[in-house]
Amino acid sequence: MKLSPHSGHDRAVTLPANFGRAFDLSSLGKPPAPKPNVAFGSEVNTGNLKTDFLEKSKTKPVILLCWSARSTESLAVLEIMGALETADQGRWILGSVNADVETQVAQALQARAVPYAVAMIAEQIVPLFEQAYPAEQIRMVIDKVLSLAGEQGVGEVVPEMIEPEEDEALTALESGDFVTAETAYRKLLARLPQHPFAKLGLAQTQLMIRTAGLNFADVLALAGSEPNNLTIQIQCADLEIAQGDVDSAFNRLLRCIRTLEGPEQAKAKSQLLELFALVDPADPRLVKARSALASALF
Repeated sequence: MKLSPHSGHDRAVTLPANFGRAFDLSSLGKPPAPKPNVAFGSEVNTGNLKTDFLEKSKTKPVILLCWSARSTESLAVLEIMGALETADQGRWILGSVNADVETQVAQALQARAVPYAVAMIAEQIVPLFEQAYPAEQIRMVIDKVLSLAGEQGVGEVVPEMIEPEEDEALTALESGDFVTAETAYRKLLARLPQHPFAKLGLAQTQLMIRTAGLNFADVLALAGSEPNNLTIQIQCADLEIAQGDVDSAFNRLLRCIRTLEGPEQAKAKSQLLELFALVDPADPRLVKARSALASALF
């Protein structure tokens, strides 16, 4: 899910860069589909996706879950979300997408695996998660969706739940205390290893620690004059991705992986994987870099 991990009760939620632009629903046909034998959520098909879900997202947040009868994990997530929808008494709509039957819908939503969840808010779509989480983590995700929807004028404004370690990390970040923030995120991950925002928050905080005090112009010049100095190349890649130059950061470390050997190659690969964690999994630049990494290694 790409809701900002740096969002708390009184902090603005940052929309993801690809919010509402990564999905194409225009090519869907309307063939009839057999009704799935699942009692959770409202069935989504090519005929009602726009009218019953996208349209209704103007007044109430919608969450769609792609599942498969072949995946017990996805069925368990669907059951959890069905129970949460009931508990929330109509504050949001759960749509059930049988990925084996409604293949066009699953493809339009860019589902690559199940379970896969997306939110619809005011006719815009944002990915939420693409793996199984326990009920407490899914509850947190839904609360963040409700909070974001309320800020967009859709549905009720719901106070957002936040873990104490996350609040500690956010407070530390606001004061520039990156070390304390890193410790807080590590404590949260030790207690909740699958927390959907702590991993990203930790990765962002560690990037801030690594780049603190570095001058980009100086590091860039040094990286140009010392192409085989891995330490300098890593510093430069960190600064590039911190400034949003994702391609340059990825390509810099990919070049190191191709030209270096042994421990240095392994270190460059490890650093590249850390940078991957900072980018939306659906970002085409990340997809391209993952492919390039596989080619460089094999």
